[in-house]
Amino acid sequence: MANLLEFKNVSKIYKRGKTETVALDNLSLTLKDDEPTILTVAGESGSGKTTLAMLLLGFIEPSLGQIYYQGKDISLLSGSERMSFRKEVQAVFQDPFAVFNPFYTVEHLLEVPIKRFKLAKSRAETRDKMAEALTAVGLQPDEIFGRFPHQLSGGQRQRINIARALVLRPKILVADEPVSMVDASLRANILETLRTLQRNYGVSIVYITHDLTTAFHIASSIMVLYRGSVMEAGGVEQVIKYPQHPYTQLLVDSIPWPDLNRRWGQTDLEPSEDSVIGQGCKFYARCPKAMEVCRSRPPLFQLEPYQTASCFLYQEKPKLESEQLSKTLPV
Repeated sequence: MANLLEFKNVSKIYKRGKTETVALDNLSLTLKDDEPTILTVAGESGSGKTTLAMLLLGFIEPSLGQIYYQGKDISLLSGSERMSFRKEVQAVFQDPFAVFNPFYTVEHLLEVPIKRFKLAKSRAETRDKMAEALTAVGLQPDEIFGRFPHQLSGGQRQRINIARALVLRPKILVADEPVSMVDASLRANILETLRTLQRNYGVSIVYITHDLTTAFHIASSIMVLYRGSVMEAGGVEQVIKYPQHPYTQLLVDSIPWPDLNRRWGQTDLEPSEDSVIGQGCKFYARCPKAMEVCRSRPPLFQLEPYQTASCFLYQEKPKLESEQLSKTLPV
């Protein structure tokens, strides 16, 4: 079973003067070529989600470790190989209002990537590819062609953004908070559009969000980050319904479930000045269950076949090396 994309002990460290900030810390992750999946990467602001997205897209290079695409280190790709990588690893960004040039019609916005990668031999073939992509994301081509971005709703713009990626037939789609700026009434439609791409077009989707509610509805697996480290990972239903790491429990407690008998969590999630304790658990200073042993860095412990947590509360469970994390993520 070939690996489509693989992170091997990847860290990203940003330096500013004498200060170093570890945005991503020793992450190993694998996406399989023949098992398209939807993986949610969840966490609050500053957890490393966007850094992970930029690494996935090849926009930045890791400080430590390697990233492989189809078995090749992406930092060593030739010109033609990098062109293929750019085509096959696409992104959908957060703001559907800022990604399009307001002076161009929808046809132009979709036509540019087709021409850039020489995917059509004629104008008619180009139009057919654009129409197919628009139809795939739930839009009627005849109603969309000829329009400018300001004539479209936020939901329509975001689906056109997805269609722009789809015309290239990507293998991986990095969706960075794709519904956070869309009306709540339209979010379900966009999430279902992403699920359709995964099912019908074999696209693996890395869905990046701070919203566990949308993660629950779209993904098969989830990875919860805090300050660049994996706190908990596994099947999305297992992790969200039965969270084991104290940080994941606090995130789940903050979800406004429609249950009159349930009290929302009141725990303060703001980081404190003593959040950093050297090589210890990164959540130590904010954890309601912190112990003395937490001053050491916890490894991953396997709790269930599809659930693992980096927490000494479960130190009697089997330890996992970081390279084994993907085995706990169901397709």
